[in-house]
Amino acid sequence: MACFSSSSFTTRTLRKKYDVFLSFRGVDTRNSFTSHLYLAFSQNSIETFIDDQLNRGDEISPSLLNAIRESEIAVIIFSQGYASSKWWLEELIEILKCKKMYGQIVISIFYHVDPSDVRNQTENFGVAFSKLEERFKERPDMLQRWRNSLSEAANLSGFDSYVIWSEPILIQKIVEDILKRLNDIFPIEVGIDLVGIESCIEEIESLLSYSSEAIYTLGIWGIGGISKTTLARAIFNKFSNHFDGSCFLQNVREECERNSGLPQLQREILSRLLGVESMSIDIPNINSHFRRLSQRKVLITFDDVTHPDQVESLVHRLDWFMPGSLIIITTRNKQVLQNCGVKSIYEMKELKNADSLKLFNWHAFKQDYPNMDYEELSNKVLQYAQGVLLAIKVLRCF
Repeated sequence: MACFSSSSFTTRTLRKKYDVFLSFRGVDTRNSFTSHLYLAFSQNSIETFIDDQLNRGDEISPSLLNAIRESEIAVIIFSQGYASSKWWLEELIEILKCKKMYGQIVISIFYHVDPSDVRNQTENFGVAFSKLEERFKERPDMLQRWRNSLSEAANLSGFDSYVIWSEPILIQKIVEDILKRLNDIFPIEVGIDLVGIESCIEEIESLLSYSSEAIYTLGIWGIGGISKTTLARAIFNKFSNHFDGSCFLQNVREECERNSGLPQLQREILSRLLGVESMSIDIPNINSHFRRLSQRKVLITFDDVTHPDQVESLVHRLDWFMPGSLIIITTRNKQVLQNCGVKSIYEMKELKNADSLKLFNWHAFKQDYPNMDYEELSNKVLQYAQGVLLAIKVLRCF
């Protein structure tokens, strides 16, 4: 049995623009290890800054400096030629500065180099550094700064390709470590918009214990404005890291009504699930691309479905997917879920009075309780809203 469970749920609010800043020497790894690692980050929704410039001068651009400072984690890929240019070493110094000043996490990856060679600038890694020493022999202070930075970075926890020799496994371990660190950075806190939904998440978690030999389907239904999408998004965010690919399709009804845009939307779906560029997916052979999903365990959420044909028009058949995949459908019509053959159906209920009051007060007064002059009016508003989240949010404006 496969079971996706956890003690609590978190909404992740990024404080910085990027999750990861990738520092690497393009000539060494751009079209090999770095591109594979970047793709793995993208597939796991890790927002990554990667510099696509092929030619660099000696000075780091302000935009690149900002990208380093706006990243929670810096990943340094030490390759044999990393120390061959002033650029890379100045970038390293800036990363270590952010570590010291802002608590930025720095992870070293030793790709076909030994950590001790980076630390001491020896062997092939040292050959590249010696060429730089010759160029800047009149600047011993600068050379010493670079040596100190290389030594400091080599002493940080990281990953060694000589220890984990399989590149796919190495990348998998790096991704798992990054995800864990990001979860630690953004602690578990229930956002105000998830008030009253925590119990729903727990109830759905109890449903998500199923055989990995089958495709699991979950339906969430209820009246409009009752937070079906919020709940589905919470479930999606919580479990997406357990799958090979994931895709959240919001407003399916509206997307399908734009019938001319369906091929492009299918491209985007396949791009997210397969982890490839959307333009590499040719429309005439779209079915062959969907068949590739039989080898991938995926999570897809179809939000606001009004007819079973809408799901079919987007992915053709749900049995394309690999056993162990999870399909979530939200709708206002329970019959839609039954016609789609959904195995587990969860009915979304109105918020309880206590949760309605807390949510309304936060939206209207930015606190847990109403202003004294508005207490009676607040109670009347909640009676009128009857626990419907959208109504509460709209009425608080008045």
